[in-house]
Amino acid sequence: MTKPIVVLAGLLLTVLALPSLVFAQDAPPDSMPTDDEVNAVAEQLYCPVCDNVPLDVCPTQACIDWREEIRVQLADGQGEDEIITWFADRYGQRVLATPEAQGIDLALYVGPPLAMLLGLGILLVALRRMAPATHNRGVGATHYDDLDPIYVSRLEHEVKEFRA
Repeated sequence: MTKPIVVLAGLLLTVLALPSLVFAQDAPPDSMPTDDEVNAVAEQLYCPVCDNVPLDVCPTQACIDWREEIRVQLADGQGEDEIITWFADRYGQRVLATPEAQGIDLALYVGPPLAMLLGLGILLVALRRMAPATHNRGVGATHYDDLDPIYVSRLEHEVKEFRA
């Protein structure tokens, strides 16, 4: 009989002590950001030494240092935008893979769509001018209403002579 009481008491003590063991654990250490998280930020920046090489693929020591700086800032809880802004403020706009839409860089965002619209407009006007005016006229019929009659008669005479 004493055995079930001892087992029950041991079970009761275990159940009561379990929450204190769980709460006594230290918080997990801050995990360092993965290489994928670092590269997600690094691909939005350019190497400070090489021309037109993204930071995430550049093998120079400067880029290795920059990627480590990104890792530290991510571990401190900073977001991508904050880190990119920090690099742009410190090293200038030239390190950004995508220029900000302000100042002269705004032309990079506005210029191409405007040029395409202008080109489309010019193309439409040119096509309309090249198309024959067939409204209210028989298709294939030749009309010279807007030309000088002397010129038309001279042209018709020369065409007849050419065909003969």
